[in-house]
Amino acid sequence: MSDEKNEKSQSTAQSDESQQQSQAAAAADITDEAALSQLQSDLERFRDLALRSQADFDNFRKRSAREKEDAIKYANASLLERLIPILDSFELGLTAARADVANSPILAGMEMVAKQLSDFLTDSGVQAIDATGQKFDPNLHEALAHEESGEVAEGKVIRQMRKGYKLKDRLLRPANVIVSKGKS
Repeated sequence: MSDEKNEKSQSTAQSDESQQQSQAAAAADITDEAALSQLQSDLERFRDLALRSQADFDNFRKRSAREKEDAIKYANASLLERLIPILDSFELGLTAARADVANSPILAGMEMVAKQLSDFLTDSGVQAIDATGQKFDPNLHEALAHEESGEVAEGKVIRQMRKGYKLKDRLLRPANVIVSKGKS
């Protein structure tokens, strides 16, 4: 009987050992699957990160190119903004000269200079804003006052007090205007 007991205890020990081995193998499979799952998750996360980084870089490159293009396009804006008040003063002098003397050589010279200045501004992309008779646009005009008018419809510019200017599609200076309130 003792042999029988030894055999039973050995078989129990062997079955316990085989159960432990199968449990260990199952645990190893679970661990391998978990590790594989974790690696796949990391791979997807890094792939997504790489794609986002590439898209961010492409957006940065495009934005930089656009900013460089704008910088070149509007490089002379500050010079032109400083030149416009000088042009205003010159035009006032020219108007005064026209009122005093009709056929003066000085007047002819001033008109030639005015034409050269106008051509220079046009070549530089500057456009004068003609507001008189136009519908008031707060993006282009600065209203100084409202006046009643039976001749000009409400919301339209009666007269322009100071010219406005645009550089290509960007406003350099708004036109100062008087806007109609309509009939009294």
